[in-house]
Amino acid sequence: MITVTDTAAAKAVLLLEQSMQDNLEEDKEHGLRMKVVGGGCSGFQYELGFDERKSNDKITEHNGLKVLIDPRSLLYLAGSTLDFNDGLMESGFKITNPNANSTCGCGESFSV
Repeated sequence: MITVTDTAAAKAVLLLEQSMQDNLEEDKEHGLRMKVVGGGCSGFQYELGFDERKSNDKITEHNGLKVLIDPRSLLYLAGSTLDFNDGLMESGFKITNPNANSTCGCGESFSV
């Protein structure tokens, strides 16, 4: 499945709480959506964002963070790790994907 580091889970939970303050819908289940879409310079690219649960999503929970993944994206993301870096040279979420044969220089897209 997917591994989420403690740092990534804590940051995502904080951002989710901040984004949901304005348009909170108590009756819906929300989480961090990890998605793979076509595009980027290597063929596929990652999308991360907050979303509500869909009926066919695979849901995993890591330290209070619900991660939502559609079945197609799960094929490409299986075994991946989501981390968060907050340094001077690099800041943001990073996906390490063992299924990727190559990645572009910026790390935003990959090929299989």
